[in-house]
Amino acid sequence: MKNFCLFLFLSLASINPVSSQSNLLESVKKNPDDAIKMCNKFKELNAKGISATSDKAIEFVSKKNKLSPINAEILSIYVIGLHCPKVT
Repeated sequence: MKNFCLFLFLSLASINPVSSQSNLLESVKKNPDDAIKMCNKFKELNAKGISATSDKAIEFVSKKNKLSPINAEILSIYVIGLHCPKVT
C-alpha cells in the first residue's frame, strides 16, 4: 500500500508541470501580439550583443510574465521558434 501511495503521489506531482507548460505555450498561440513584443525585446537585446537565451533575456521574460526561470526559458525558446527565428 505504501508503494502505491508513493507512486500515486509522484504521478500527480509530475502532471502539474506538464499541464502548466502546455497552458503557457497555448497562451503564446492565443496572444501572438505578446510574442511579437517579446521578439522585439530580443531584437533589441541582440542589437546590444546580448543573446535572446542569455540570463538577462530569461530574467526579463521571467519578470514580465511572472514565471520561474525554467518556464521563462521554455517560453522564450517557443516564442523564438514560432515568431522570431532570426533572433540569436
